Amino acid sequence: MCIPLKKICVLIPTYNEEENVALLSEELIKLFARELPQYDYDVMFIDNASQDGTQGIIEGLCKENPKIKAIFNAKDFGQLKSPFYGLCHSTGDCTVLLCADFQDPLELIPKFVKEWEDGFKIVCGIKTSSKENKLMYFLRSIYYRAIRKMSSVDQIEHFTGFGLYDKSFIEVLKTIDDPIPFLRGIVAELGFDRKEIEYTQEKRKFGKSKNNFYRLYDIAMLSFTSYTKIGLRLAMFIGFAFSALSLLTALIYLVMKLMFWDNFLAGTAPILIGVFALGSLQLFFIGLIGEYIISINARVIKRPLVIEKKRLNFNEEAP
Repeated sequence: MCIPLKKICVLIPTYNEEENVALLSEELIKLFARELPQYDYDVMFIDNASQDGTQGIIEGLCKENPKIKAIFNAKDFGQLKSPFYGLCHSTGDCTVLLCADFQDPLELIPKFVKEWEDGFKIVCGIKTSSKENKLMYFLRSIYYRAIRKMSSVDQIEHFTGFGLYDKSFIEVLKTIDDPIPFLRGIVAELGFDRKEIEYTQEKRKFGKSKNNFYRLYDIAMLSFTSYTKIGLRLAMFIGFAFSALSLLTALIYLVMKLMFWDNFLAGTAPILIGVFALGSLQLFFIGLIGEYIISINARVIKRPLVIEKKRLNFNEEAP
């Protein structure tokens, strides 16, 4: 009796990666033939409505090779939703998630698979250094450490999502009813026993990064509002402290005025200082609470993660 081979799905989210997708698929096919011949595999692209020739190239790859699959999104649903949706629709015994820009080293895939075979349900790639802009890496390091200290969940530093996920964990992801899923936080909070493998992040091979300040800020605030309570607690504690200080100051001024009615001139300085200090503090925390409300609003509305335009080479496999 022929025992079916275990199947590894390699999931690659794309957006305007026309220079990378063909070469990446070629390198993956060579990798499986050379180092993982005992496994079946497929390469699955999920494209976020690319505006260049990425989709056309992927369509050509799918026609040439039935092991290459694709989901084309109807629009750009963002870099958090699309990979999560792709994981939920992957078809392997395990799924490897990696970027299309060659910053995630392909040579780690066999190491991921070895740890998976040793029993780990999740294998995470952890950036210990990076050939990207040093300032950006430094700022990311500060962010990861700050979130880790503030979060009630033990967040994983320098984990971008690059790693291997067993199908049992994929089944857990399918049960999560969250329209703005933060995979890195979910892995830290709900993941099974995991193995962390360190690597140095390479520079992007071709093209430019699609991340800008707004996208990075959006991800940072999502992790902050999803996995920390410190913002709301600070608003309460600092607000209470300033209220107490304001009340104490008011009482002192009242006593001084009653005791030295003709000689004590309060002037406008204390009033202006108090108004501007309290006003700026209120505006800051109103903005912070607004970030929490944005996160709550998105979850309450429960829009679909992704709307597909079409999928290729899934055959009888239903979405």
